Amino acid sequence: MKKGIVLIALIFFQVQLFAQETTTTSKSYSLKEAIDHAVKNNYSAINANRDYEAAKLKKKETTTMGLPQINGNLGYQNTFAIQQQGIEAQNFNPSAPADAIDVVGFGLKHNMVGTLTLNQLIFDGSYLVGLQSAKTYLKISENAQKKTAQEITELTTTAYGNVLMSEESIKIIERNQQTLEKTLKDTRETYKNGFLEEESVERLQITLTAVKSSYDYANRMKTIATNMLKLLMGIDLDESITLTEKLDALTTSNIDMALLNENFDLQNNIDYQISKNLEDSKRLQLKYEKSKALPSLSAQVNFGYNTFGKEFTMFNANNRWYNFSNLGIGLNVPIFSSFARSSRTAQAKIAFEQAKTKLIETEQTLKLQYQKAKSDYEYSVAQYNSAKSTLRLAERIENKQSIKFKEGLSTSFEFTEAQNQLFSAQQSYLQTMVDIINKRATLQKVINK
Repeated sequence: MKKGIVLIALIFFQVQLFAQETTTTSKSYSLKEAIDHAVKNNYSAINANRDYEAAKLKKKETTTMGLPQINGNLGYQNTFAIQQQGIEAQNFNPSAPADAIDVVGFGLKHNMVGTLTLNQLIFDGSYLVGLQSAKTYLKISENAQKKTAQEITELTTTAYGNVLMSEESIKIIERNQQTLEKTLKDTRETYKNGFLEEESVERLQITLTAVKSSYDYANRMKTIATNMLKLLMGIDLDESITLTEKLDALTTSNIDMALLNENFDLQNNIDYQISKNLEDSKRLQLKYEKSKALPSLSAQVNFGYNTFGKEFTMFNANNRWYNFSNLGIGLNVPIFSSFARSSRTAQAKIAFEQAKTKLIETEQTLKLQYQKAKSDYEYSVAQYNSAKSTLRLAERIENKQSIKFKEGLSTSFEFTEAQNQLFSAQQSYLQTMVDIINKRATLQKVINK
C-alpha cells in the first residue's frame, strides 16, 4: 500500500514538473525570424492575404461573365379553372344564328415544361473593359499585400530593437545600482568617521533612489515593448519569447554606408505602384463609361420539353413529352440616354485627371522621403559614433570623480554630476543604436530593398 502511494506521488511530481517545463518553454527568435513570423502571422497580414485571395476569385468571376451560361428550369402549372374564350357559334355550327356566341376553354388542367437555356455574350465593350479592370484590381490587392508586409517588417524591426534596448538598459541600470550601493555604503562609513558631511550621503541616496526608479520603469517598458513585438508577430501575449540578437552586434551589422549609394527607382516603390494602380483604375473607369455607348450582341439557345393532360400523369412511363427548341440573337444599340451617359463619362474623366495629378504628387513626395531617409540614416550613424565617444569620455570622467571623491579631493556634487552625465550618455548611446536599426529599415522600405 505504501509503495503504491509512493508511486502515485512520484507520477504526480513528474506530471507537475512536465507542466512547469511546458508553461515555461520560450521560443527564440532572431530579427529575421521575428520578421518572417510577423509577415506570416500578423493579423493585418492574414487579412491582406485574404483580400488578395478574394481579388483572385473576383477576377475569375469577372472572366466567367463572358463565358457560356447554362440554366435549367422546370415548371408545373395547375389550371384549376380554365379561362373561357368567346367565339362565333357558326365557326363550329353553320346552322347556328348569325349572332350566336359559344364559349370554349383552351388548354388542359395540368401542364409541365422543362427547359435548358444556353446564353453566350458575343460582344460587349463594357465586358472587355471589365476584364482589364479585374486585372488592375488584382494588382491593387497584390500591392496592398506587399505594402502591409513592408510596414510589418519596419514595425517589427522597430519593436525588436526596442526590446533589445530595454534589456540593455536594465543591465546598465543594474550595474549602476550595484556601483552606487557600494559607494553609498563606503560613504556612510566615511561619514560616521567624520571625514564627510551628511550632505554627501544624502546626495548619493537621492541618486540611488532615482536609479531604482529608472530600473522599475525600464522593466515596465521592457514588458510593454515585448508585448508590442508579440502583437506584431501574431503571438499570444501570454506566451514567452526570447530574442537571440544582441543590440551592439545588430547595430554593427546595420551600418552599411554603401546603402546610401543605392539607385532609387520610383517604380520599385510600393507607394508609387499603388498610386499608378489608382491611375490605371480611373483610366479604365473612363474607358468603361465610354464603352457603354457601343452596341452589345448576345445569343441564346433554348431546348425544352413539355407535357400536359387532364390528370396528373406527368411522371408515368407512357406519358408523352413534346420537344421544342429555338435560337435567338439580340443586338442592343444605345441611342439616347438624356445625356446621363455623357455626364458619367465627364465625371470619370475628372476622376482620371485627379488620379494623374495624385501620381505626380506621389512621385515628388517619394523623392523627398528618399532624401530624408538617406539623411536620417547617415545622421544616425554619425550620432552613434558621437555617442560612443561621449560615453567613453563620460566613463573616464565618472571614474576619475569616483577616485577623487573617495580620496576626498572632490565634492559629492561633482561626483553625482559625473554620474548623471554617465547615465545620460549610456541611454543616449543605446538610443543611437536603435536609431541606426530603425533608420536603415525606413530607408530600405523606401528603396524597396
